[in-house]
Amino acid sequence: MGQPVREYLLTLCVTAAVTYLLTGPVRKFAIAAGAMPEIRARDVHREPTPRLGGIAMFGGLCAGLLVASHLTNLKSVFETNEPRALLSGAALIWILGVLDDKWGVDALVKLGGQMIAAGVMVLQGLTILWIPIPGVGTVSLTPMQGTLLTVALVVITINAVNFVDGLDGLASGMVCIAAAAFFMYAYRMWFGYGIEAAAPATLFSVVLMGMCLGFLPHNMHPARIFMGDSGSMLIGLVMAAGAVSVTGQVDPDLLNVKAGGLREATHAMVPVYIPLLLPLTVIAVPVADLLLAIVRRTWQGQSPFAADRGHLHHRLLEIGHSHSRAVLIMYFWSALIAFGAVAYSANNASMWIVLGIVLLSAVGLVLLLLPRFTPRAPRWAERMVPPRYRRLARAVVDPAGAAAEAAAAEAEGEREPIPAGINGATAIGDRSRFVDRHRAGSHR
Repeated sequence: MGQPVREYLLTLCVTAAVTYLLTGPVRKFAIAAGAMPEIRARDVHREPTPRLGGIAMFGGLCAGLLVASHLTNLKSVFETNEPRALLSGAALIWILGVLDDKWGVDALVKLGGQMIAAGVMVLQGLTILWIPIPGVGTVSLTPMQGTLLTVALVVITINAVNFVDGLDGLASGMVCIAAAAFFMYAYRMWFGYGIEAAAPATLFSVVLMGMCLGFLPHNMHPARIFMGDSGSMLIGLVMAAGAVSVTGQVDPDLLNVKAGGLREATHAMVPVYIPLLLPLTVIAVPVADLLLAIVRRTWQGQSPFAADRGHLHHRLLEIGHSHSRAVLIMYFWSALIAFGAVAYSANNASMWIVLGIVLLSAVGLVLLLLPRFTPRAPRWAERMVPPRYRRLARAVVDPAGAAAEAAAAEAEGEREPIPAGINGATAIGDRSRFVDRHRAGSHR
């Protein structure tokens, strides 16, 4: 057990390191290439930011697969066509995303490209072969049914991740959480039950985690670069490939034998049913946002692909949450649903799992109802926390409050001189040289 874990950890670190190191040069290239679109009405950021972060993420994907192909316990995965199928579909969707980030691509053209990328993976064997239905058993699919279902799952997952990419660090963090949960599930199926068909999904999840972790430091608020469609569609396709692999390739009857009974197999297969219909357990929040956006835009007589400011992260900002707080809340709900489903499948005491999820959901609701609450550190601990949690820093951050306190202090003759910065600007916002001239004129 220790050797595979070390090899997965090495693959994760290499993927993350390559993605992280490539992001800096890619940012410079994006600026030089002019891949910095103007601010749109629905955007949250206030200044043009380069895109094309997907170039670095694709480099990390290639590096991770290359390293894994030379490791003892992981090289067997490359005896199948699934890694090749993933790389082919990822290359197509990445090229489409790069073109969209630089010149813009029509929504229907992007949808067609997504379907072609999914079809390429299907042609190379990455497809759903059967459907495990609770209470019915295993239902075999015809080639046409498997192809249509696989293409639909890939397209839904890609667009779900693309839709949620609206705040700094949101998409990469949520997909990383989902990939971590999916890795735990697939790893348990492979090494826990000895089902080798789950090996490709395990590798895909590790590589996906590395891509997101390597890009996340550059994408946290305030973001220095965006992943763009070249990145969001890429990680969505990798996530979908893992779901298709573990759903369509793992024989439920074999799992029934390995798990020791129908009830145990049903518990183990719970996270497989839902990713097959909608990848709910791994990207529940993006899929919910996708469905709500389609219903909202259709109800308003707009195209389902028309952009707006009605996404979940936009609504969190509207009710008063800060940028970082909105991202953390989305992280919380993603982790709760993804890891809750994995815990439910791994533990027979399901009632306790459900009660724990309900309790954590209540905590999440409390966080949603306190959008303007900001924790304050005690004075003795102010040096150990970031500046935004210090009382003095908070007073300076509020311009209106700081100006009122400064006016009161000046009226009482207790105001201390504030050194001027560039062009006479001070930390409070006044321009001291103009204030001094005004005072000199009033004394005359």
